[in-house]
Amino acid sequence: MVTVAAVVVTFNRLEKLKTVIASIEAQTHPVEKLLIIDNASTDGTGEYLAGLSSSAPVEVVSMEKNSGGAGGFAEGMIRGYASGADHVWIMDDDCYPQPEALANLVRGFDEAVAELGGEVPFACSVVEFTDGSICEMNNPVPTWDWGRLLVKGQRNVMVTACSFVSVLIPRWAIAKHGVPYRDYFIWFDDREYTLRLTRACPGVQVLDSTVIHDMGDNRGVNFAMVDAKSLWKFSYGVRNEASYQLHHRGPLYFLEFGARLFVSLHRGRVPLKLRAALLRKWIEGIGFNPKVEYPGDARR
Repeated sequence: MVTVAAVVVTFNRLEKLKTVIASIEAQTHPVEKLLIIDNASTDGTGEYLAGLSSSAPVEVVSMEKNSGGAGGFAEGMIRGYASGADHVWIMDDDCYPQPEALANLVRGFDEAVAELGGEVPFACSVVEFTDGSICEMNNPVPTWDWGRLLVKGQRNVMVTACSFVSVLIPRWAIAKHGVPYRDYFIWFDDREYTLRLTRACPGVQVLDSTVIHDMGDNRGVNFAMVDAKSLWKFSYGVRNEASYQLHHRGPLYFLEFGARLFVSLHRGRVPLKLRAALLRKWIEGIGFNPKVEYPGDARR
């Protein structure tokens, strides 16, 4: 049977984390290992995990400081790779996979490989909100010929990027492409990484693999929405995307992103102080260029 190491990154969401763990334990395709990356939580998560008894083999990794989602996923993927599993399955601490989610991801991935070849770099789930509607911020980016596998009778559509809410990544892809940039901390880490994976071949979304994302409000995110409370998050997003556009695509894409940012902030009537802060983060992206990190033995 195909072996899978599940990775859950958590920070101060103990009650939701309990539901995530129970959802993974209930999978019809059992995981070989469950890696829980605790990002220095302060809500009792560490104490709970220290006494956790689970039907899944659990490894708890207690980070010394909060490394953000990006740092947590990088750490978890390296450890999942080191476990020897065929795939690493990553998700947030508010993602509840339905019982067949993993089994269908594995099946859908194998079907896509049979049709497209061995370079298929990931399979992701359909992400629903708690009321059963589509989760607005977790829709993957389709390819122009997204239905190519559908007409072959598969329940897969081809995508170029997705969020880190239930993604199955084969071992070879981690060895070849490394892990997400830890230094991104949060925001755009998932977009950059999945774009990195799909340079040669698209990934797939498996339409009968479903997870529930228990987030606050079901709405997308754009720069017009920034306010004083959310500025810190948007600051990471702007810096990270600016860095990606400049260093991985070129100066014209960097300038185009800056123009889009300026227009979005203007249309959203964002206060001038916040606009200035984000434009400084755009400029900061010029000197921010993290290097790819690989598992310790992947390139020996």
